Amino acid sequence: MKEKETKKLGILLIVLLVIGLAWGYLYLVNRENDKVSTSDDVVTDISVVDESDMLNMSEYIDTLPQEDLTDAEKEGLIQMREEEKLAHDVYTVLYQKWGQNIFDNISDSEQTHTDSVKDLLVKYNIDDPVTDVSVGVFTSADIEELYTALVKQGKESLVEALTVGATVEDLDIYDLDILMEETDNEDILAVYQNLQKGSRNHLRSFTSLLSRNGVTYEPQYISQEDYQSIVSTASENGVSYDSKGNRR
Repeated sequence: MKEKETKKLGILLIVLLVIGLAWGYLYLVNRENDKVSTSDDVVTDISVVDESDMLNMSEYIDTLPQEDLTDAEKEGLIQMREEEKLAHDVYTVLYQKWGQNIFDNISDSEQTHTDSVKDLLVKYNIDDPVTDVSVGVFTSADIEELYTALVKQGKESLVEALTVGATVEDLDIYDLDILMEETDNEDILAVYQNLQKGSRNHLRSFTSLLSRNGVTYEPQYISQEDYQSIVSTASENGVSYDSKGNRR
């Protein structure tokens, strides 16, 4: 009798062990979709960029009137074409260095952003400054210098790479604020507003990861007040437009 009870107890323990291992495996699989721990113990998301960050406004832009451009508007489009390529190229290199999907996902988003600015260059017959799409190649010497500095910083550690990501989006938001003050063209405003929406979302992602690793990002370009307003609000998952291209 005692032998039978011992066998039953042994079987029960084996069953419980199998169930425990199964639950443990499922837990690890689910957690893998949310974060990974790298060799330097930095926690990072394998986050997916919202589809609304993948800017494709070609059809909408075509419905808006072609208006006269000032020199400032032309220079602004040229600037943003390369600045969005800068973001794409920096994230591409940092993904190759660290293998973290946040850089890969956001670099894809940045590619759609720079392509949307290119649509405006084509519409207004402005020479495209991106004559070579190779990573790290720019027409602007200032952009090229910034690219080199950011990549160097981002290769120092994964935390520095995340800080570089936040800095790039910080700069984008700041520059777009200035450029939107210099234009009243519906199509340009529509693109700029969507670029900035994407940058706010990306800034939220990078700073959230930095925070989870005990690092507080200090804005380099936008004000502390604007920064807090952005990171304290939820991700923006879509944009609609009024007749003037303004976000509703």
